[in-house]
Amino acid sequence: MTDPAGVGPAEPSPAQPGSDFEDLYENAPCGYLVTSADGRITSVNTTFTRMIGHPPHELLGRNFQALLTVGSQLFHETRYVPTLRLRGRVDEIVLSLQCADGTNLHTMINAIQNGVSGEVRLAVFDSTARRDYERELLEARRAAETSEAQVRILQQASTAFTLADTESALTAALAENVREAFSSSFTAILLFDEAGVLQLATGSHPLLEYIHAGWDTPSTDAVRLNQVVIVPNLDEAQKMYPHLVPVYHANQLQTAIASPLTDKGKPVGVISSFFRRERNFDPELLELLGTLTQQASHVLARIRLQGQLARMALHDQLTGLANRQLLQVRLNQAIAAAERSGRPLAVVFLDLDGFKVVNDNCGHAIGDSVLSQVADRLRTSVRAADTIGRYGGDEFVVICEDTDADAVSHVTDRILASVREPLEGVPDEYPVSASIGVALLVPDAGSAVTTDGILGLADAAMYQSKNAGKDRVTVVVV
Repeated sequence: MTDPAGVGPAEPSPAQPGSDFEDLYENAPCGYLVTSADGRITSVNTTFTRMIGHPPHELLGRNFQALLTVGSQLFHETRYVPTLRLRGRVDEIVLSLQCADGTNLHTMINAIQNGVSGEVRLAVFDSTARRDYERELLEARRAAETSEAQVRILQQASTAFTLADTESALTAALAENVREAFSSSFTAILLFDEAGVLQLATGSHPLLEYIHAGWDTPSTDAVRLNQVVIVPNLDEAQKMYPHLVPVYHANQLQTAIASPLTDKGKPVGVISSFFRRERNFDPELLELLGTLTQQASHVLARIRLQGQLARMALHDQLTGLANRQLLQVRLNQAIAAAERSGRPLAVVFLDLDGFKVVNDNCGHAIGDSVLSQVADRLRTSVRAADTIGRYGGDEFVVICEDTDADAVSHVTDRILASVREPLEGVPDEYPVSASIGVALLVPDAGSAVTTDGILGLADAAMYQSKNAGKDRVTVVVV
């Protein structure tokens, strides 16, 4: 509105007693107060007194700044007062008032100053509900962003898990996604080996030496208890794992979490993450970790099953040795390596003497036992790097790379001696021995040997041994 003279906008004024606007002024939805140029309160409405809990006589004459919290007093001096002096008004500034009961009231204030008298009129709004709403909105936004990030991680993890065809590819993908989801300082995946010992599959684990030494750790407890183990801070680490505190200090660790990887409910490994700051795990994060480990566990079971099927397809079911198909592959590789390096290669072909008699007189079960026992003896007679295979029936092949005539002679002597030893379940009247043929490849610039060719030569040499009286070795040089 304008003043009676029409000179310009009229300054708003408190309602006068008995006026039609008195009730509206006193009980307005916001607090009204007037201060002098030096900040002393000269007028307040009823709403403001209710908001702050002080009666009018405790407010009148008091400096408005004295009603503010310490933080707001600083803001009042550095922002409110300079803005008011510069612009003559302040719009929607946030200040906190100290109420009579000791609580703080968050408010939003609009103020306008009379340019002549310096008097300041303030409208004070309770912003608690607005702040709560804004906080809830911010939390909802953060939750949405977190949810979006978690969905993205699950999607990229699912893609990586689907593409993984080896344990190393799977564990690397799992570790990468967990590291991204938790922003961990260290993340590692341990898997049980055939001996039941946890071995590092990928990542970095600061407690690995303690695990191998048999100490309790979050990782070992996770697989022992088959549940997630959380060490929230250094104080809890001191209580739960006092022997690990030096490692915590050395690596500046604060928080640890370990979750088991399972197959049909049985732990097969564990994923562990460590943090150099205290970290809380809300239900959503724990659910994400559970989903990742569950998906990875299913894929790990699939990869291992595929591996078992592949091994079954390339290994003899009775003896566990390489079958003819795998022997062909390994021999082809060995020939190529020998021709590249110029180093000798020996192919040992052996056939059991007397096996048919044992099989016919003692039964197929004893015959199978003989083949298994001979396979075990071959394993102890040759070098770890040599390939042993069952070629068919009672025929076996050993591929010895980088082996000259003297070296293969020692190998075949050990084989002959081991096969001659009495076999469990076989009567003494049915002795078993081995006839051996060796094809020794000594590569030169003009050599061109095939897999079938060298096997045929070794087979022919074996028959020479049989025809010469059995239980002996015949060597041919290629």
